[in-house]
Amino acid sequence: MFATPLPAHGDVVVGRDRAGRVLRVSGHPEFGRVVLSIWQGPSCLATVRLAPADVPDLVRMLTAAAVADAQEQSAAS
Repeated sequence: MFATPLPAHGDVVVGRDRAGRVLRVSGHPEFGRVVLSIWQGPSCLATVRLAPADVPDLVRMLTAAAVADAQEQSAAS
């Protein structure tokens, strides 16, 4: 799959492990979906389609992972 313009409801998070790697977050209210897609340059590598009701759980998971990482880094200092 090749790059398409980002939908009106969405954003891009630049990856830190590989040049050209991004995570696109796009809302598709007309389909009742939020799509997470991983891109390498112009190519889509993978997608996950979520129901809007799944998003709060995802945010909690991301927050918990970030907090755990910050706590581990503090303990190592």
